[in-house]
Amino acid sequence: MHSQEIEYHIDGVRYLGHLAEPDGDDLRPAVLVCHEGPGMTDHARWRADRLADELGYVAFALDYWGDGKPLDPADVPAKLGGMMADQAATRHRAQAGLHLLLGHPRADHSKVGAMGYCFGGTMSLELGRAGAPVHAIVGFHSGLANATPADAANISGKVLVCLGVDDPIISPAQRQTFEDEMNAAGVDWQMLLHSGAGHSFTNKLADGSRPGFQYHEPSDLRSWRAMAAHFHEVFGR
Repeated sequence: MHSQEIEYHIDGVRYLGHLAEPDGDDLRPAVLVCHEGPGMTDHARWRADRLADELGYVAFALDYWGDGKPLDPADVPAKLGGMMADQAATRHRAQAGLHLLLGHPRADHSKVGAMGYCFGGTMSLELGRAGAPVHAIVGFHSGLANATPADAANISGKVLVCLGVDDPIISPAQRQTFEDEMNAAGVDWQMLLHSGAGHSFTNKLADGSRPGFQYHEPSDLRSWRAMAAHFHEVFGR
């Protein structure tokens, strides 16, 4: 496996993503990785590397804030709140990352996945809602809210979301609304609820400084295995 940083531009703004691929030159499933709301950190890069190393996929961790680095913590509420309210911008930045991934010569366009963490999970779902050619979608502690529920009918891939039951952001009511949305659209979907887990339960960098935001190893391991099984079901490898 080897990896590299990839510079790209959206509307004149510089972004810096992380591409990982297994050795060889054959076609492989291609998976887009969308980072958590506070910005690009080693968490997203590690996940892309694991996809390449453990599963043999071509993986691209996109950058949706710019310069491939996290936001200043003081800027997160306003920046993230603005993006959450702008569905078109969310989809535009996700589609730019997907376009770059699918431009890779080893990307198998018949086996495409998108996965994300926190708002990155929302972004992955928004790709499907926008009708992007994504065959498998996975969200980890991802926001489920959707301003345009009817757009769920555009999701052609299979969906898996992995959530902590103690997540202070993703409420049972939001989970129920998502369930209703998926069922109404006829989406093939799964929701796994992890006991003892809050928000950011996959992220070893989460230190618990915010109530309900902490790494939870059992749920991290279980959700990764569930993701791998989901991709295997869809991609056949």
